[in-house]
This record gives sequence, C-alpha cells and structure tokens, in this order.
Amino acid sequence: MPKNQRKIPIEYRTDKRWDKVRRIVEKRQPDLTIVLENLNDPHNFSAVLRSCDAVGIIDVHTVYYGSQRFPKLGKKSSGSAKKWIDIHRYDSINECYEALRAEGKKIFTTHMSKDAVSLFELNLTEPIALVFGNEHDGVSDMAVQLADGNFLIPQVGMIQSLNISVAAAVTLYEAYRQKLQDGHYDKSKLVKNDFKNLHDEYLRR
Repeated sequence: MPKNQRKIPIEYRTDKRWDKVRRIVEKRQPDLTIVLENLNDPHNFSAVLRSCDAVGIIDVHTVYYGSQRFPKLGKKSSGSAKKWIDIHRYDSINECYEALRAEGKKIFTTHMSKDAVSLFELNLTEPIALVFGNEHDGVSDMAVQLADGNFLIPQVGMIQSLNISVAAAVTLYEAYRQKLQDGHYDKSKLVKNDFKNLHDEYLRR
C-alpha cells in the first residue's frame, strides 16, 4: 500500500491530537527551506532542525561528499525535531540545486564576500533556499558560484562569525518575521491534497 494511503492507527485519532497536527500543518511553509553542506556536528545539526520546525519548514536539504558523512542524530539533542522534518540527501551541490530550482526556489549562500548583501535586505517571502556550510570551512566555492547570491548577518563585534546553529536561527527568524508580516501564516500554503497527505503523515509519526 502506498505510503500516503497507510491506515492511521486508532490511538492517533484523538480529537486533541488531530487538531494539534492540523494547526501545525496549517503553518508549514513549503516555499522556505535550507541547505546544509557537509555539516558534521550532530548537536549543531539538531539545533538547526529545531529552528526549522519552529518556523514551519517542511524539508531540509543536505549535501555530503568526499570524506564527509551525515551525522548521527540523537533524540535528546534534536528534541525530536528530526521526526517532523523531511531530510533530503545529495552527493553534490549541482544535484541539490537542480532539485531546488525545479521547485522554483532562489538560492542564497551564507558567505562573507564583497558582493554579499545583508540578511535584512533579502526578500525572504519569495520561494527561497538558504545555504549554510560546516563549522570549519563554511560553504564551498562551488556552492557560492552556483547560487543566485550571497548574504551575511550584520555584526559589529570583534569576532566576525556565528556558530552555524545560531546563524541559522537568526536567519530563519528573520524569514519568519517577514513572512508573518506578509500574512504567510494566516492560512495554509499547501494545496488540498498536499495538506491532507502531510496531515495524515504527521499523525502516523
């Protein structure tokens, strides 16, 4: 039986759970996503997932290549956020970007370069994917070259960098602020069938 046609267990059909899941799904934002490139630390990865869930992201895209490996995520560190985020894995930036552009998303990397714009100048209400690199090297040159643009988070301190999980949280909450102001959370952005499928899938998780 296809995944979206599996029966929902009786114990998950309580009115309280049904309504809670519906409220969550109504706020999901299919036009906002992030890309994590070679992110190694499981605690940072898990913290990013928690921020994604908090602002209504459905999908997270990951790219690992060379000697890099997807981190082992513990339930405690992720706060169970990994249960509610669909994680897509790719072996190359090209493959990942092709999938995102097929969904109509623009792609912006977090990269400190002369052409980088402030996070607060980005239009985060349009379909968009935001790319974050790993803890040591940042995003790759290829990820930057193939993106539609670069942005940075303005800072005035001595240390011109933020922990990856903090940078993702700051960025996602700026997206939340813009989308909330623009009415993106006022009604569901999922078409009828997609809404039902996601609602039913969350009930099964």
